Amino acid sequence: MSGGAVTVFASFRPHPGREDELRELLSWMVRNSRTEAGCERYDLYRAQGEAGTFHLFERYRDRDALEAHRAAPYYVEYRRRVADMLEGTVEVVLLDPIDVVP
Repeated sequence: MSGGAVTVFASFRPHPGREDELRELLSWMVRNSRTEAGCERYDLYRAQGEAGTFHLFERYRDRDALEAHRAAPYYVEYRRRVADMLEGTVEVVLLDPIDVVP
């Protein structure tokens, strides 16, 4: 293992008319990612007042678990499909814990 837990916050803004398709793809990712041994949390949110803006809150046991997630076949498929659905790029932020409940 390498280091402590890794937390990721990712935001998605789909092209108009692609909201349902993006939500379906992200829900598929939730189902698959939650089966990973190193995935501690993988939650999908929608921004209030912005029906098409989605956010993923992810936590992995460590950096190795995050890298295993990114190497999974369904992640590779998701990356192949998601770009065409979005107005811009996926906004990804890696977070350092300050005051969190384990």
